[in-house]
Amino acid sequence: MIIGIPKEIMHDEARVAATPETVGKFVNDGFEVWVEKSAGDGALYHDEDYVKAGAKMVDGPETIYENAEMILKVKEPLFNEKLGKHEVEMMHKGQLLITFIHPASPVNHEMVKKLTKQGVTAITLDGIPRISRAQNLDALTSMSTCAGYKGIIMAADHLTTFMPQMFTAVGRIEPAKVMVIGVGVAGLQALATAKRLGAITYAADIRPMAAENAGSLGAKITETGVPAELAVGEGGYAKRLPDDVLIVEREKLKETIQQMDIVFCSALIPGKVAPIIITEEMVKGMKRGSVIVDISIDQGGNCELTPAGGIEKKYGVTLMGVKNIPGMLPTSSTWMFANNLYNLVKYLVKDGKVVLDRTDEVIAKSLVCIDGELVHVGAREAMGLA
Repeated sequence: MIIGIPKEIMHDEARVAATPETVGKFVNDGFEVWVEKSAGDGALYHDEDYVKAGAKMVDGPETIYENAEMILKVKEPLFNEKLGKHEVEMMHKGQLLITFIHPASPVNHEMVKKLTKQGVTAITLDGIPRISRAQNLDALTSMSTCAGYKGIIMAADHLTTFMPQMFTAVGRIEPAKVMVIGVGVAGLQALATAKRLGAITYAADIRPMAAENAGSLGAKITETGVPAELAVGEGGYAKRLPDDVLIVEREKLKETIQQMDIVFCSALIPGKVAPIIITEEMVKGMKRGSVIVDISIDQGGNCELTPAGGIEKKYGVTLMGVKNIPGMLPTSSTWMFANNLYNLVKYLVKDGKVVLDRTDEVIAKSLVCIDGELVHVGAREAMGLA
């Protein structure tokens, strides 16, 4: 079986789906691995190291897409401007694609439909459930760790003030206030990083256990007013809230949000569009010079005004909707990501063949399309097909 590793084409994406280390493991397991030349350069994994590990280096992506039975990528398929064609157009029926697809996000709906029509079998890494037996497959957790750390660093860079309290010859400067909304893996890492930088930290999560975890890191908890029975779904994930309850949550959080220097948004509902927690009206009332980092932007974002894929300033607030924050730590994030993918491929392949048992929770929740059928529940719901 040939595993193909194309070079990522998203602007400024430096990660790659395999390291020389994981290529060597694949080769030892009996796979052929074809890697596009210079695919790993941005993450400091170079062609000569892939060759030493047993990879075949290939010019351009077309040969890889044409010949590989399995494609491992970091980001969702995109239009390749250099070749003048979409990456999906280069894929073929029955090919297995494993990457982050975020199929429920409206911006990806047309691409998902193309994948389905093309007959590609696609697995989205954001669908891997956070259960104990899938921990070493869970690239979303790995990348969330990176996003939580780097997101706070980026926000601090956009502040016009110090993060820690400063005692100077002319007086004391108060520390920055940082609020994290959605205290999952990324949120906890964001809290820990903000605290290391000397900020006063606040947190909000509709799930009692998540809020408790944030409190254990020293964050001041802002109550959301959401009953636990409405908040917590299967596996401890957050549930989609009824509109009237979401309105109550916004009102509960509004005052605290408007006191903050940085608001880090990472509230997600697995496989579904992210809830809008910060409205335009709330942004209008925020401190001038404050920063919102919205890492839930791949699934639509938690702030109504967050620019998808960019950074803008509105009402004096910097809004950060950068979509590939883990790509800004390319060496570390690639190492984590590649090992997650190696473990996932080992999980899926039995006796040299891909086995997709759709009664298995891991497969059921991460499978996007197969045999020309769109099966992902969240994507179908977001497209009005449920």
